[in-house]
Amino acid sequence: MSITPTELQAYTDFEAVKERAAEKLELDILEAETYIEKEIGKSLSEFTSLPRKLRLALLKVAQFFALVNGDESLMKGYKSEKIGDYSYTLGDGSKMTMPDVLDLLDEYMEKESSTGGFFMRMRPL
Repeated sequence: MSITPTELQAYTDFEAVKERAAEKLELDILEAETYIEKEIGKSLSEFTSLPRKLRLALLKVAQFFALVNGDESLMKGYKSEKIGDYSYTLGDGSKMTMPDVLDLLDEYMEKESSTGGFFMRMRPL
């Protein structure tokens, strides 16, 4: 695990996350690690120590998952809810959105190589 539940609780300002059980926070962190690994295209275990930007991104995403997974109002059928800076509306198809951490992850993402590609030019007949 890249971060601990204690570190996540120290980072957050949300009482819902601070009061969430450590076992549940571990699962939220696992979800966040999986999301970030998918985005950067490599395992976090490849890093001997987690770079600050990756650590911050992981904390933000884990906090998001802790808020979403611990939100009882989703089960009660509320149409809209605001949790700090996060807000969502149910019923119209929109949902709570993940914080944008792509700028923090950018330098760690595997870039696709342009070798082996082809160029095609089309013109009307």
